[in-house]
Amino acid sequence: MIRGLKYPLSRYTVHRPGTEPIEAVNQQSSTEQQTRNRLIDQDLARAGWSASRRTLIEEFVLSAQPDSPTLGNTPEFADYALLGADGNPIAIVEAKRSSRDELAGKRQASDYADRAAWHAFKELMEAFYEKGLHAGLPFTAAGTPVTQGGITYADFVQAFRDAHRLNPDPNAREVCVLCGGPLGAAPEVDHWIAKHAFPLLSMCADNLLPTCGDCNATSNKGRMPVHDHGSFQDWFHPYFRPGVGAIRLNYQLPGFAVTCAALTPADDVRVQRLDALLNLSQRWTRELKAEYANQQGKLKRYEAQRLSRGQARHTQAEVEAFATSFRDGLLESEPNHEVHRLLGNALLEQARLAAWQTELGLVT
Repeated sequence: MIRGLKYPLSRYTVHRPGTEPIEAVNQQSSTEQQTRNRLIDQDLARAGWSASRRTLIEEFVLSAQPDSPTLGNTPEFADYALLGADGNPIAIVEAKRSSRDELAGKRQASDYADRAAWHAFKELMEAFYEKGLHAGLPFTAAGTPVTQGGITYADFVQAFRDAHRLNPDPNAREVCVLCGGPLGAAPEVDHWIAKHAFPLLSMCADNLLPTCGDCNATSNKGRMPVHDHGSFQDWFHPYFRPGVGAIRLNYQLPGFAVTCAALTPADDVRVQRLDALLNLSQRWTRELKAEYANQQGKLKRYEAQRLSRGQARHTQAEVEAFATSFRDGLLESEPNHEVHRLLGNALLEQARLAAWQTELGLVT
């Protein structure tokens, strides 16, 4: 139908994904908007393509592909998208003034149609996650088709939590697999590789992991790629190359600032990138300071209680015993274990013990 249209005043281009563009060229000059108003709009309507029938969208927003230089920039628009029965675009119509280069118009229409196809594909794949998994997919976890009782979002989250519990007690605190902090009562399923850029991985089990809200909400998550043009050599991966046991935590004075370092030179870049992706140093610094204030507050409270009962102040040996008890009482299955262990070792340094002794002398 579209293939037979001819326009005497200007040029328009139609492109279906996977085909060559079709264009009509004139001998006179006309603006793009004039061509649309006088010719294309009318002939498309006569052919049955109109917004009122929901078979056409004007100024159709185009989604950039992962390798497109426009990704993340201001969106571009195609003049018209012709829609199929399922509401997805099946052809792109571009109007160009006759003074524009013909080849450039062809290339633009072809690019727009490719992006329209990408948009439809992206929506389809994301629908399996956004709608299908949440409502329930007609498959078991092993992939067997079923008429009822298929896998759901809640099933996936629960199975993941059960598999990654550090303490089998169902009442014990759970730990986030990325940062080591508390998982929380309602963990969020995260896509390690962003689904907006790689929608085919929307439902890939090796790309899904429930994480704490802080990890899922970091400013770089979803915007910073976790690969180098498809290579994961310089990145950790939560399933295939986890960072557990590869990171050493240090702290710097003043301020108890936590820093991350690799245990082996081979992991230097991976540690730096994971830290930048999840803001680990900043978050772990906040946790270290918070727990330090907690332990400091306890010791000062014990000191005040002693004085109120007329007892002697804590000796440095007793302060050291308090710090040792804190460090030795830490459980690996508890959230923030690595950060608290770092703090426990720091508290037992002679300079820190002496500082605490001085602070306790100010308690009245």
